[in-house]
Amino acid sequence: MIETMIPLLLTALIFLGALSTAFWKSPFDKLIGLSILSAGIIPFIIMRGYLDVAIIVALVIPVTTIFILFLLGRPRT
Repeated sequence: MIETMIPLLLTALIFLGALSTAFWKSPFDKLIGLSILSAGIIPFIIMRGYLDVAIIVALVIPVTTIFILFLLGRPRT
C-alpha cells in the first residue's frame, strides 16, 4: 500500500511545483516552486537507481539558486 502511495505523492509534488512556478508572478515565489518541483524529482531519480545523477542534481540545484538570487538582487540600471 505504501509503495503505491509514494509515487503518487511525489507526482503530486512535481505537479504542485510546476503549477506554482508557472502561475506565481514574483521571482522569489518561483524559486520556492522550483524547490518543490525538485523535491519531487530527486526521489524519482533515486528510485530508478541513478544515484550519481541524483548527487549531481542535488549539488547543482542549490548553486543555481544562489546564482538566481544574485541576479535578482542586483539593482537595475
